[in-house]
Amino acid sequence: MLSSSMAFSPSSTTKIASITNTDVSSTFSQQTAFAPVTKSKTSLEATPDLEVVALVAGQENYGFAIVAMGEAIWSFLEAPSLSHARVLVPATIAAIILVAVSGPMVTNASDAASIKLGLEIATGVSVGLGASYVARLLSPYSPSAKEIAFGGLLVAVAGFFSFSQNLVVDEFITLPTVPIPELPSIFPENVF
Repeated sequence: MLSSSMAFSPSSTTKIASITNTDVSSTFSQQTAFAPVTKSKTSLEATPDLEVVALVAGQENYGFAIVAMGEAIWSFLEAPSLSHARVLVPATIAAIILVAVSGPMVTNASDAASIKLGLEIATGVSVGLGASYVARLLSPYSPSAKEIAFGGLLVAVAGFFSFSQNLVVDEFITLPTVPIPELPSIFPENVF
C-alpha cells in the first residue's frame, strides 16, 4: 500500500526533461537566421463539390418552403376566415416555386449552372416572401398575432443570406473587388 507522500512524488526512475527559454530561442534563431525573406501571395482556389452543394442547398430550399407554409397555416389557424386566407397566398406561391422550380435545380449535382439558377430563384423567392411579411407587419389590422409574421420575416432574411452565401462561397457569382494598396508595417517582416 502507498502512503500519501509516495503517491504524489515522482519515482526515482522517472526523468523529467526541462526546456529553457534560451534553448528554444537559440534553436529558433539558428533555423531562421539565414532564411530568405520572401513575400508570396497565394490565393485559395476551391472547387466546390457539387454533390455537397446540391445536398445543402436542397435541404435549405425545401426547409424554407416547409417553414413558410407552416407559418402561413399557423397564422391562418389563429383566426380562420375567408378574408384572412390571403396570408396563405404568398407562402403557397413561394412553396410551389421552391419545391417545383428551384428544388429540382439546386439538387441537380451534375450541372453547376442549374444549381446557380436554382439558388438565384430561391434568393428571389426569399426577398419576395420577406416583402410580404413586411407588408403584413405594416398593415394596421391583422387577425393573427404580428409576432408570427415577424418570425416569418426572420426566416425569410435567414433564407436570403443562406442562399446568397451559397452563391458567393461556392463561386457561382463573383463580387467585384477593390485593389487594396500595400500599407507600411511597423512590425519586422520575419517575426511572424
